[in-house]
Amino acid sequence: MQIDQEAVNESMWRTMLTGENPYLHRYRRLYSRLPAEPRCQWCLLPYGGLGGLLVRKLLHRVPSTLNPRFCNTCEMFAARYPGGAEVHITMLFTDIRGSTTIAENLAPMEFTRILNRFYAAAANVLIPTHAWIDKLVGDEVIALFIPAFVGHDHARVAVETAQSLMRTLGYGAPEGPWLPAGVGIHTDNVFVGTVGSEGITDITALGDGMNTTARLVSNAGAGEILISQATYEAAKLDAASLDERHLQLKGRTEPITVRVITV
Repeated sequence: MQIDQEAVNESMWRTMLTGENPYLHRYRRLYSRLPAEPRCQWCLLPYGGLGGLLVRKLLHRVPSTLNPRFCNTCEMFAARYPGGAEVHITMLFTDIRGSTTIAENLAPMEFTRILNRFYAAAANVLIPTHAWIDKLVGDEVIALFIPAFVGHDHARVAVETAQSLMRTLGYGAPEGPWLPAGVGIHTDNVFVGTVGSEGITDITALGDGMNTTARLVSNAGAGEILISQATYEAAKLDAASLDERHLQLKGRTEPITVRVITV
């Protein structure tokens, strides 16, 4: 009997991304108890501290040489089951407003220090939620809130994380923000899995949902969190407390409704 390997791979990815895979759940629960950061974004294997030393010595598990966001064992899973699955997740994009103007008025090294501070602030907020930090690129941070890692209330977690991030950047504080930034959040079905060619692969999300989230963040003003209607409904937010806005996004024939949160 011939095995449909593509279907097998898709099924495996779906269980790993939705939290239905018992082995992943077991490993994440175990490794989360071991110190310390940073960790494999998939199984939570610790790289640093005493926990990292233990798994290196006893299990021979180390960061992947191709993608240190994952350990060598999780890299082997991705190699054994190339592809991915379509899953319902929440995506969060945040970027610096007016970064071109900021860069023009600073020396390259000084601007780099600001970017690194921004990346660190975002990571410090995202990591405790177990969000998947997909990319740090230019003036933008992209995070995926996947059910297996964050839970099935991923939309609500993403919104609360965005609010925490804005407070970390200084919004809501008497002295004001130390960096102008905006956030876009959207909940949708997207492909999550491996992309690339042999020897050079990454795990990311693809689909219209990612494009929509990117367009939302591009429309967010400094200090604004723009939430799509899908995220608003999934997170069960209070409509009375949120402003409503209608946006005409690039590539869309009809305007979309978003809710606006400010801290």
